[in-house]
Amino acid sequence: MTAFTDSARAIFDKKVFAHVASLGPDGSPYVSPVWVELDHDEIVINTALGRAKARNLATDPRVAVSLTDPDDPYRAIAVRGTVVTFTTDGADEVIDRFAQKYLGVDSYPHRQEGEVRVTVRIRCDHIVMQPQ
Repeated sequence: MTAFTDSARAIFDKKVFAHVASLGPDGSPYVSPVWVELDHDEIVINTALGRAKARNLATDPRVAVSLTDPDDPYRAIAVRGTVVTFTTDGADEVIDRFAQKYLGVDSYPHRQEGEVRVTVRIRCDHIVMQPQ
C-alpha cells in the first residue's frame, strides 16, 4: 500500500470531486465524478447498486482515481488502485456523512425509492501528486 502525503490528505479534506475510472465488461473505460474521503490510506466512495460504476467495480477491482485541488487547479492527485471492500453494510451512513461534507445537510437528499447504497474502499497501489 502506498501512503498519502499531508499535502494530498489536505486536498481530500476539501469539497473536492474525484473522478473514478473503472473498466466495463468489454474492457472499455468508464469515468464518473464522485464524492470522496480518505480513511487512513484508503479512498472511500459511495454509489448505488445497479449503476455502471457499481457493476464495473464489483466485477473488476482495478480502478483509477484523480482529484484536482479546487483552490489550485495546478495541484492534482492521480491514483491507480484496487477495490478492497465493496459492501452495503453501513453504506447509508457513509452517504449521509458525504452529504454533510458536500451539501451541509444531515441526510442524503437524493435517495431513490428502493435504492441500495454501496461503499467502495480502494487501496492505493500507485500515487502521483502534481506538483511533487
